[in-house]
Amino acid sequence: MSLLNDALRAGLDRPHRPDGTFAGHLVVAGAAGPLGAAVLEQSLALTHWPRVSALVTQPLEVALRGLAAVQVDPAHLDDTPALRPAPDTAIVVFDREGSRHGREAAFLRPRPGELPAFAGWLPRQGVRRLLLVMPHAPSLLPQALKAGLASLDEQAVAALGFEQFVIVRPTRSGPDGRDRAAAGANSRMTRWLSGLANGLLSQLQWMVPQREQPLRAGKVAQFVMALARAMPEAGAGTRVAPPELVWDWAQPAGGDRLLQCWLREGRWDPPLVAPRRW
Repeated sequence: MSLLNDALRAGLDRPHRPDGTFAGHLVVAGAAGPLGAAVLEQSLALTHWPRVSALVTQPLEVALRGLAAVQVDPAHLDDTPALRPAPDTAIVVFDREGSRHGREAAFLRPRPGELPAFAGWLPRQGVRRLLLVMPHAPSLLPQALKAGLASLDEQAVAALGFEQFVIVRPTRSGPDGRDRAAAGANSRMTRWLSGLANGLLSQLQWMVPQREQPLRAGKVAQFVMALARAMPEAGAGTRVAPPELVWDWAQPAGGDRLLQCWLREGRWDPPLVAPRRW
């Protein structure tokens, strides 16, 4: 069963708040692919946002409490009816395609070149906090998306006046914005050699520092949702969550305490990790 089906099913057991009040409205763009579906799943599993709107480009019927599929036209965003109630937080996920079939095709997939215009539409809908989630597996991205992310104008988005803007980078990339393992993989021979090298390196994983090892999409999604919940209590500004922060947060001694320290002070003390026993 796909991650998307798991995400849509996660909202079935979502309880109502006892007092019936409305505490917030979350908008998710890019809710497809392994990471995007995991973010949507985590948002539905929480009771922090009684309403979650997933942006789609074609009609999509859902029957889950708290989940709404909002159809938008990326070329004519201002023609979209105002979201009600007004959302306070938005999450934009860049990710590879997880499936060529099923409902994933209906979800909006923001393109890097469209991000400034799309992000400019969000404050007009009432969004004050924006999380931009970069891919957790850059080496698996299509070349066109890699090139777009490499030239992404993040400063243009930061200048739009969000109260809080956070860029989450789960994986370290090369100087040109591309994953080092995928750099130069244009020819068939280069791709074959790259695959052989990755296979050999996977056997030597114990030589890679633990804090540089990638996390699974589900764990990255948990970090994103923990960050989104903590943002209202943090000060205004633009921040970049590096891969070391994501990894340290995921450790047993990390968690919300470490995240809140980073939001307040811009730094954190890495948790102690027990050495491996061979």
